[in-house]
Amino acid sequence: MQRSIHVATPPASPLLVFDGDCNLCRLWVRRWQQMTGASVDYLPAQDPRIAAQFPEIPSRQYDTAVVLIETDGRVYSGAEAVFRTWAHNPDRQWPLRGYEKSPPLASLAEWVYHLVAGNRTLFSQLTRWFCKGAP
Repeated sequence: MQRSIHVATPPASPLLVFDGDCNLCRLWVRRWQQMTGASVDYLPAQDPRIAAQFPEIPSRQYDTAVVLIETDGRVYSGAEAVFRTWAHNPDRQWPLRGYEKSPPLASLAEWVYHLVAGNRTLFSQLTRWFCKGAP
């Protein structure tokens, strides 16, 4: 639950920034876009607008986790960013509630997130094998 970064120029809509060079990231972002519709914008970290508009966020942060920038300027990363992104769909708010109410669950979610992020190639292949509709 990291909330130490706050951007001076927040986006007009919540913005999830992801590693556009990562196949696993792109695959899951497509799924999340379907889930959130127009309520969340998505941009790869490699887009030059990201560094220009959000200089407060170190570029290395995008190498290890997705980053959600809310309209009030608050910045979240990792599993918390994922759950907050999903919560922009009224039917998907329950994971965030669990994350916020249970520190052990939040710790487990972050651990799993970083396990997957650290093994992107393996989990990309597993996703293709086990998830219907994955490219």
